[in-house]
Amino acid sequence: MTYTNLLTTTENGIFTLVINRPDKLNALNRQTVQEIGAAINRAMADKNVYGIILTGSGTKAFVAGADISEFVGLSPEQGMAMAQAGQDVFKSIENCPKPVIAAVNGFALGGGCELAMACHVRIAAENAVFGQPEVKLGLIPGYGGTQRLTQLVGKGKSMEYTLSAENIKAPEALAMGLVNYVVPQDQLLARAMELMLSFRRWSPHAQAGVIASVNACLTNGTNGFNTEVIEFGKCFGTDDFKEGVNAFLEKRKPKFS
Repeated sequence: MTYTNLLTTTENGIFTLVINRPDKLNALNRQTVQEIGAAINRAMADKNVYGIILTGSGTKAFVAGADISEFVGLSPEQGMAMAQAGQDVFKSIENCPKPVIAAVNGFALGGGCELAMACHVRIAAENAVFGQPEVKLGLIPGYGGTQRLTQLVGKGKSMEYTLSAENIKAPEALAMGLVNYVVPQDQLLARAMELMLSFRRWSPHAQAGVIASVNACLTNGTNGFNTEVIEFGKCFGTDDFKEGVNAFLEKRKPKFS
């Protein structure tokens, strides 16, 4: 499939999605958000894809924010519709049963920070900068930023950064748990691939259950313990469970489907 604002490749079962609007610092316009949703759905449906790495083109920006030019003249109802469309796409990333890693190669501001936070794991280049600066425009984050930033760094820090519009540099993002690793820019994609391949050693069915159970912990109205019980039980009906147990008893490495 051909996209206007994305570059995609699949290698060794890893689907790499590159947001490609370098002249706009990879800012998210409506078309780009829609294309990201389509690409994620495509990767989820492809049995040959194990995991997804999401990054931006160039070295300056992962996604520098939303395309503000599209905000001009919107009514409150149109603003709500825009936020809902973005949240729907970002929820599809968060709930993807396959691991999704954000390789943050520069500015991740506004919608870019929200996009990175929707991924399961975040690796940042040393020059990466995060932030939710929407209050500068008389707005608030609309693609899930108030929720996911709070889940990742706690209420106090989330309040501080969304109210002050201050940026978060990579070392601070690491210290507060917003990112998992910080690496030199030229090692970013290699580290993301290395981490994805370390995930790939184990059962994809079990890992889908882990993702569903962890996400349930963060979903209002959902009992995460019940979700864990259900996902745990489902594992017993998979070939991967049989292989994992047999491999353990036979003292060999498992070969998962």
